[in-house]
Amino acid sequence: MRAEFYRPDGPDKVVGRARWNRSRVEVDGGDEDRPALARIFRPSPVVVDDPSLRSFGTSGPTLLQPGSLRWFQEAALSRAHEEGLAVRLVPEGGPGAGFDPAGSYRPFDEQWERSGRVSAPPAGADGSATASL
Repeated sequence: MRAEFYRPDGPDKVVGRARWNRSRVEVDGGDEDRPALARIFRPSPVVVDDPSLRSFGTSGPTLLQPGSLRWFQEAALSRAHEEGLAVRLVPEGGPGAGFDPAGSYRPFDEQWERSGRVSAPPAGADGSATASL
């Protein structure tokens, strides 16, 4: 999974990227935007108000702890605005990570994380310089 950050007034110009690499975030951006990306992906919990994450019969927001694909997505989506950036999430998958209708016994989030583990490229595989957070 990759997050591409851009200014809201210029969605065609990507100012930074972050890639989820199984257990850590790799940030790639210019010197000007790298500190903002580091703040977005600081290793702290993210508050999410998603009923699918709550136990039955409970209400209110849930804390997502750092270290999961879901945390990566929610951190990007909820913190980008604070830094004056917009974000789009881009799935990175190879041909071996398709949807298996017979495998519907897995929840969607688990299947998505599994496909990320199966098809995640090695760090720096595209030749870019990255920094791990």
